[in-house]
Amino acid sequence: MAVDAATAPSELDGSIRGEGEVAAKPPPSAAAPAARESPEELDRRYAPYARRDAYGPMGRGPLGAAEAARMAVAAAVLLPLRVVAGVLVLVAYYLVCRVCTLWVEEERAGGEGEGYARLQGWRRAWVVRCGRALSRAMLFVFGFYWIREHDRRFPDAEGKDLGHSELLERPGAIVSNHVSYVDILYHMSSSLPSFVAKRSVARLPLVGLISKCIGCIFVQRESKTSDFKGVSGAVTERIQRAHQQKNSPMMLLFPEGTTTNGDYLLPFKTGAFLARAPVQPVILRYPYKRFSPAWDSMDGARHVFLLLCQFVNHLEVVHLPVYYPSEQEKDDPKLYADNVRKLMAVEGNLILSDLGLAEKRVYHAALNGNNSLPRALHKKDD
Repeated sequence: MAVDAATAPSELDGSIRGEGEVAAKPPPSAAAPAARESPEELDRRYAPYARRDAYGPMGRGPLGAAEAARMAVAAAVLLPLRVVAGVLVLVAYYLVCRVCTLWVEEERAGGEGEGYARLQGWRRAWVVRCGRALSRAMLFVFGFYWIREHDRRFPDAEGKDLGHSELLERPGAIVSNHVSYVDILYHMSSSLPSFVAKRSVARLPLVGLISKCIGCIFVQRESKTSDFKGVSGAVTERIQRAHQQKNSPMMLLFPEGTTTNGDYLLPFKTGAFLARAPVQPVILRYPYKRFSPAWDSMDGARHVFLLLCQFVNHLEVVHLPVYYPSEQEKDDPKLYADNVRKLMAVEGNLILSDLGLAEKRVYHAALNGNNSLPRALHKKDD
């Protein structure tokens, strides 16, 4: 499982300087009585995390007879088939990765494991090709039969000198809004980038070897060794490498640091922009009729269950042009992050919000009737 770009230590102060609608941030003093507010009031206060589908807050809303019957049939027939198919796809990619890493020594670098990030030749080619194909197969298993994509990466390429260095300059990172764990599957099917993961992921059955092969950065946050560079330094180094080396996998980063319901864009952390390299902005949207694939305010097991029980899921993707930072933006990662965020909000018709992970924790605590968690407002997003 990927760890969001929130793990980077640098972060914005939450100020909004872009155009468009802005969702106000609740003051800390308003957090304590949040659990006593009605669900409607909570949804208005914490709008970026509010579910508006047929299943209601936390996916526990009352269902009509027709919806309940549909759910029962899907749970009995569709769910088992998808679980089996998903496991088969995962095992297939594990076997590919196992073959591609035979007689290859795993790389290590200080506190962060490099895994097999530097695979070359046929090994790298097979990991990428099979990874993209099987990730798309997994999306199909999840009910994403068609994905609508809008490619705006080269809107002004016609008539330009394609030898211009800027057109050939490779981005070092993909910067995406974060709506669901499905985001990672899509990006793997599109370009198979690397991402940041906890060190414990490397030890998981099947997933561990796969994450090493696609070049994930494994971070042991508790490490206190002198050669531990931290998340920010490791991400910056990998972005610069991807920017300079064509065969190096790009980094996938979610600078919001947490998921939303897909209608909002939270403040960006600056970790993705410290490398001074161009980035590839991507916007994801999940249209729905009954169940929203957005993983905003629901526990993981319930969300996966409902997602697999929905026969068809929809995904729309917008690939924006590569964003080349100015010299001023290179010297000011906060400005760079803010400008990319404003561009994505305009192009994706997203509402700017200054809420963050701390407010999301308060919202979840309030939905669960827990008054002890508003202290989360005073915790650093991690």
